Amino acid sequence: MSADQPTVLVVEDELAQREVLAYNLEAEGFRVSKAANGDEAMLLVDEDSPDIIVLDWMMPNLSGIEVCRRLKSRPDTRSIPIIMLSARTEEVDKVRGLETGADDYVVKPYSVVELMARVRTQLRRVRPATVGIRLEFDDIILDSETHKVSRGSKPLKLGPTEFRLLSTFMEKPGRVWSREQLLDRVWGRDIYVDTRTVDVHIGRLRKALTQHGGDDPVRTVRGAGYALG
Repeated sequence: MSADQPTVLVVEDELAQREVLAYNLEAEGFRVSKAANGDEAMLLVDEDSPDIIVLDWMMPNLSGIEVCRRLKSRPDTRSIPIIMLSARTEEVDKVRGLETGADDYVVKPYSVVELMARVRTQLRRVRPATVGIRLEFDDIILDSETHKVSRGSKPLKLGPTEFRLLSTFMEKPGRVWSREQLLDRVWGRDIYVDTRTVDVHIGRLRKALTQHGGDDPVRTVRGAGYALG
């Protein structure tokens, strides 16, 4: 799996529904992790922070609504979009789900095609480069669909790793990324890469971004990592 594929965590206690969801999401090009209950979901979020969560409301022990409440109350997981799945059709239940912090609410039985569209809508907000959106920062333009980057209307030559690094930075300008976070996002958790490798590729990215002149937009935050702007 490519490291720049967005990760979807599916939390569903019914095995058949969990597998159908996972199959369709993988067919759409997503990386999928699966949890059969709320406690397992909380562990997976801590181990491998997903880009988006598809969460069933009705589960034994730790319910989906409680998982949502806990994740949205934590600063480190608050921004992860959550799509709540529920057989509850009453308006009051939908309002309760949204008030708990869910970003979207889908009533069972649902259309898989519609759910995939809703997943992509949420991803546009948190990882726009993965759904083909053009990103801009100052005079830098990154087109994820054509895989081209320009600065001040001049094309830039970037290697694939530098392109993924820049995509990550441009999705959240100003955010400080640690070396470990960049390794997870750009290289993937399944591959062992020394953290010093990040510094090497940051150096290459800086060189590529300034190949036609201009200031270096990548900022080193001592003891913390790197940021764009």
